[in-house]
Amino acid sequence: MQINRSSRYKNNLFKILDYIAQDKVSASEIFLYEVDELINNLPYFPFKYRKSIYFNDENIRDMIYKGYTIVYRVNLEKDTIDILRIFNKNKPLLS
Repeated sequence: MQINRSSRYKNNLFKILDYIAQDKVSASEIFLYEVDELINNLPYFPFKYRKSIYFNDENIRDMIYKGYTIVYRVNLEKDTIDILRIFNKNKPLLS
């Protein structure tokens, strides 16, 4: 399966990394590495994470990592996983 990261996801992620880096740059680097590892492992078990509570679609999933929600869509017909966005519901909206 091919993984596609949307521009919205990338923008959200860069804002989150900037926010984390204000405290500690190395923490933002570790966060990025770990999130990328989780995403890169999705093709092995694409339905591992819960059905999204934000969408009424079995193919849209919510991966939770360190308080952040990563929303992604599994498209079996196209053999792709689309990473839609990342956010923390406890922080101000970063989009």
